Amino acid sequence: MIPFPPPDPRPFGPVLAELRSARGWSQQRVAAALCAASGVPTLTRNEISRWERQRRLPGDFWLGWLAVVLGVPGELLAGAAARSRRLGVVPAAIDRSGSRIRTALLTLAHRWSANPAGVRPGSPLADLARPRPPAGPGSRPPRTGGPPSGRAAPAASGGRWPDPAGLAELRRWDDLLGGADLAGHGARRLRRAARAYRAAGPADRRRLLPALAEAAQLAGWLAADAGQVTGGLHGYRLALRAAVAAGDRAFAGHVLGAASHLLAGVGDPAGALALARSGYAGSRAVASPGLRALLLHRVAFAAALAGRSRAARQALAAAAGCGGPEPGREPPWLYWLDEAELAALTGRTLVALGRPGPAVPLLAPAARAPGRPRRAALYGGWLARGHLQLGEVEPACAVAGAALLDAVRSGSPRAVGQLTEVRRRLAGQHDEPAVRRYADLLAAARPYLPVGAAAGAGAPGPGRPRRAGRTPRRPGGTAGRTGTG
Repeated sequence: MIPFPPPDPRPFGPVLAELRSARGWSQQRVAAALCAASGVPTLTRNEISRWERQRRLPGDFWLGWLAVVLGVPGELLAGAAARSRRLGVVPAAIDRSGSRIRTALLTLAHRWSANPAGVRPGSPLADLARPRPPAGPGSRPPRTGGPPSGRAAPAASGGRWPDPAGLAELRRWDDLLGGADLAGHGARRLRRAARAYRAAGPADRRRLLPALAEAAQLAGWLAADAGQVTGGLHGYRLALRAAVAAGDRAFAGHVLGAASHLLAGVGDPAGALALARSGYAGSRAVASPGLRALLLHRVAFAAALAGRSRAARQALAAAAGCGGPEPGREPPWLYWLDEAELAALTGRTLVALGRPGPAVPLLAPAARAPGRPRRAALYGGWLARGHLQLGEVEPACAVAGAALLDAVRSGSPRAVGQLTEVRRRLAGQHDEPAVRRYADLLAAARPYLPVGAAAGAGAPGPGRPRRAGRTPRRPGGTAGRTGTG
């Protein structure tokens, strides 16, 4: 078992916002006070807003004057700023609302993992004052009048909620369809859960918390798979609050692992590593073997993306020491995790570490997963990157071509992410016949790629984003698994 130190206290943004609110000051007043005290007249409230959202962090000059203006020890602000620098700045793929949710999620994760039994998250439904999760850029509007792809819609709860059978059915749907088709269903089920929770009496609310947490986690997962980054973060934050309020440490760790996966996919490895470590630290004492292994893989992957190769290798070794999922000991929401999935997760991290030799044989079976196009597309992209690292351009193009077709079938914008990176790495090699064939296939597939693929990948996808409602029908196929990747 790999030891992790207790997470640090809160980052800079929440500390500054709390100090300002405690004095009843607006951001404009803080800016004016700083200008008057420092003699620098150019600071505006917009900069204070950026500091609180952690889009930027103040340097030593402004940290010193903030301490003077707010009447607090300089060490308090300097320590919070240092912690925020370790978490990294908010990536461009996360909008202003998502930036606030990211900070709040990291803050609660830190507090909970340091003291899992002693954190009170407040009202779990504070995030549902307005319907959530919202549609993100490139998202598909919710379908009306019938289920996606002609399949039977999830059964209604029959009036009384919670509806565990309905949640399980929606999870199984995620085995067959992508987030572009299912995000609206997940959001509606979450709203139904929220209404039931609000209507319940105090004695019943505790009983409803676990189901509310599951509904929020699934809504966050589906939103993230549809490329709705802010919607995914909203769902995960609500799921964490509900799980913490319910005292379900295992599920809270699972939520943070899923949120780490989202941040890793949008270019935020520092935030992803912080969430993965918090999830493991807070739940390892009660987690099943499979969950411990999964969370350690989340740590390893985020560390590899952050350039922390030693930490990634340590986490991979610790994950291998956990063994595989044990029948009868794993929670029902982890049904998708098996030895093949863990092997593919190892291969993906090895590619991120620049070790393609041992990675390729681990990824190849997952990239050929019959009947699971999203899984094949996700791991196929990493397998193609592994071949490119080995200098094997023709196999890389063949794998990337197959993964591209699987991405079309899957309906998952997230599945396009690694293919974006493959396309970038193939740039400048147009003299290669295999590269030209892949470029032709890419041009032919472009109109059929899932709407929101660029948002889901955190970078421009292969082809221009299209307006919602103009998506050609995907030619056949089904999608991957609830937890793939």
